[in-house]
Amino acid sequence: MAMALRCFRHLPSLLYRSSFTMIRGLPQAPAGCPALLLDGCRQCVHQMLLTRQLATKKAKGKGQSQARVNISAALVEDIISLEETNEDMQAVVEALKEDFSRNLSVRTSPGALDHIIVLTKDGKFPLNQLGQISQKSPQLIIVNMTNFPESTAAATKAIRESGMNLNPEVDGTIIRVPIPKVTREHRESLAKLAKQSTNKSKEALRKVRSKTINQVKKFKNKVSEDTIWLLEKQIQQMADDAAAEMDKLLAAKTKELLG
Repeated sequence: MAMALRCFRHLPSLLYRSSFTMIRGLPQAPAGCPALLLDGCRQCVHQMLLTRQLATKKAKGKGQSQARVNISAALVEDIISLEETNEDMQAVVEALKEDFSRNLSVRTSPGALDHIIVLTKDGKFPLNQLGQISQKSPQLIIVNMTNFPESTAAATKAIRESGMNLNPEVDGTIIRVPIPKVTREHRESLAKLAKQSTNKSKEALRKVRSKTINQVKKFKNKVSEDTIWLLEKQIQQMADDAAAEMDKLLAAKTKELLG
């Protein structure tokens, strides 16, 4: 780690010679920078120069696309794991996909009830862990609560408040769930839920971004200002990409729901 940080301390002096490097090529690695980091050092310097040039052009002309950053993950692994950050952000996107698929469908199926969370005196449990869910007819789903009869009322309440426009009926330990007719109002309600889910996912995404940037800032006294600037830019870029993917998912789901 000490060797990598030593390399970053030399980056400001390398940047000051940017006009020379653009003509004569990138400088050699600073003294003390191991050969293993030579290519990474050159790549990082080159990326800094390119990014700063294009970012300056962006500031001077509206409507021009901003330069993208692509830092070598191996070069900054002692500061932050960009791969883990990307995985955390993609996990939020995947969770939104799963929510759309499981809970926001025009046609209600037994599987849609599986993961409705039921609050009982012993804690929170998915509905399919408390009752046996089956489809008796195209218009009726049955939830058999024989194994946990004491949770029947809680399960009924969870189904009713699931946001799926369901109105369950209780008969002893049997919960009957009539499947509602698909109306325009129901479709619009589901589309609103899709928007709400997307906003919650974006909030979770912002938390991942903020946590990562705060981690990077802890190294502000150990690496150059340009290194911190580029890392923050790349993290924001990754968050923007994930948010754009969420917007595409929302647009597709909204189109599916509203027809």
